[in-house]
Amino acid sequence: MRILEKGENMAEISLCMIVKNEEERLERCLKSLEGLVDEINIVDTGSTDRTKEIASKFTDRIYDFEWTGSFSDARNYSFSKATKEYIYTADADEELDEENRERFRVLKDELLPEIEIVQMYYVNQLENGSIYNYDRELRPKLFRRLRIFTWIEDLHETVRLDPVVFDSDIEIIHRPASSHASRDLIALRKLASKGRLSARLEHIYSQELYISGTDEDFTAAGPYFSMIALTTELPADRRLEAACVAMHSARLRRDNTDFLTFSVAALTNGMCSEACYEMGLYYEERGNDKLAAEWYRNGAVDFEPFLSLRIVEFCRERADLFSGRMA
Repeated sequence: MRILEKGENMAEISLCMIVKNEEERLERCLKSLEGLVDEINIVDTGSTDRTKEIASKFTDRIYDFEWTGSFSDARNYSFSKATKEYIYTADADEELDEENRERFRVLKDELLPEIEIVQMYYVNQLENGSIYNYDRELRPKLFRRLRIFTWIEDLHETVRLDPVVFDSDIEIIHRPASSHASRDLIALRKLASKGRLSARLEHIYSQELYISGTDEDFTAAGPYFSMIALTTELPADRRLEAACVAMHSARLRRDNTDFLTFSVAALTNGMCSEACYEMGLYYEERGNDKLAAEWYRNGAVDFEPFLSLRIVEFCRERADLFSGRMA
C-alpha cells in the first residue's frame, strides 16, 4: 500500500459567507483565511457600501440574495453554492491569527474522512454585550458538504444518524464593530409576536434580555413570557426562564399581583439565580434590606443561573452590601 505524502490527501474547503455592509471588516477576515480555503462564496444580502468591491479582490463567486428576514435562508443559499468536500462558514467580524492559521493548516492536512463536523473555539465573546456567557466556547464551523451514511453494529445493524463531530483547538477571534443585541432583540420580539419562537430561540431571547435588554425590551417581552410561564404543559425549565422575564416585566410595571403570580411560578418550577435576583430587587425597591439581602444571597449561593453568569456576581455584591449595612 502506498503511503500518502503529507498534504497529498488534503481536504478541500469552500468558504461560505453572508454579508451586508461589511466594508470595514471583510478584507481582514478574508486575508486571515487566504491559503486555507479552496473556494470563496460571498452572498450579499443588500450592501450599499464597498462590500462587494472588496470581496471581488478575493473571488468572483459573489451572489446577491434578497433578504427574507431569515438568516437560515441566506445561509442555506450560501451553502448551495459550495462545490468542495467541506464547507467553512464565517462572519465578516471573525479572523484567525497566525497561530490559529497554522492550526487550521494542520487540521486541513490531517482531517479524517469520517469526520462530518469540526467545532472551533469562538473567543473574545464577553466584550460584545450579547447573549454569550463564556469568553471561549466551541461552535460548529466546518461541515462535510455531502453526508456519507454508514452502517453500524455487528448485529441488528442500523445506519448511524448522529454526525461524527471533532472538537479542534482552533480559536476564531470575534471582533464585531458593535453589539448586535438591539437588532437581535427587535427580531426576536417580532418572531414572538408571530408565535414563531422555537424553544431554542426562546432561551436565546431570555438570555439576550438579561444580558443586554433595556426596560423597554423587558416590558415588550412581558406578555409572551407571561403566557409561557403559565402554560403547564411545557417543561419546567422553560417555564422557569419565562417566569423570570415575566417577574422582571411585572416589577417594572409595579404590578404586585403579577409579580407574585410569576414568583410562585418560578418557585414551583425549580427556582434559579435570576428569580432570586428579581426577588432581591423587588424588596430592595421597597426598602426591605433584610429580605433583599436574603434573596440576593440565595441567588449567589443556593441556586444556579439559567440565563446570565453576571447575575450571580451582582447578587453576591448586593448581598454583601446589605449584610454590611445591617451589621
